[in-house]
Amino acid sequence: MTQSAAKKQLAPSALSADERLIRDCLKSDPKAWSELIDKYKNLIYSIPIKLGMYQDAGDIFQAVCVELLTQLPQLREHRALPKWLIQTCYRKCLAHQRAGSRHVELDPVTNAERPDEELLAEELLLQIEKEQGVRDGISAMPGRCRQMIEMLFFEAPARPYDEIAKVLGLATGSIGFIRGRCLARLRKHLEKKGV
Repeated sequence: MTQSAAKKQLAPSALSADERLIRDCLKSDPKAWSELIDKYKNLIYSIPIKLGMYQDAGDIFQAVCVELLTQLPQLREHRALPKWLIQTCYRKCLAHQRAGSRHVELDPVTNAERPDEELLAEELLLQIEKEQGVRDGISAMPGRCRQMIEMLFFEAPARPYDEIAKVLGLATGSIGFIRGRCLARLRKHLEKKGV
């Protein structure tokens, strides 16, 4: 077997998680579709939420998922999927806003037209890409670190240390130390990824 043929027949373990999911989705694997949507649902929902489109977020989520279903075969690079989702979702949000209002929106504070949408879009896309990088970084953490970070920073109301210690089977006094190690590991991962 030639070297190029060997590269074409990569073992499943050599494929990235997204590459594996996309490959399986293109083979019509419903479990892969479920995993792919589950992985990126927070990313997709975050965009209409940031734009204040709380009531429309579900409709926009569905529209993006339908577009993903139809356009995934055209995706040339698996690493482009998060950015493609961000851009697609943002366009769906703008289209939804345009369809819902035919008048110029004024800034409630200055009573002037809102700032340039393209500038806001750039800032929003950068922020959302960073947030997805953090979500990806957290999901790549070892189980106990991921669980601890989620309990400490993503649950409302925040859990007390003694409850976290009980769930994770740790001494209450070790939570702060382990949290520090987990956050340092996450920081290294994010820096390595350029986030």
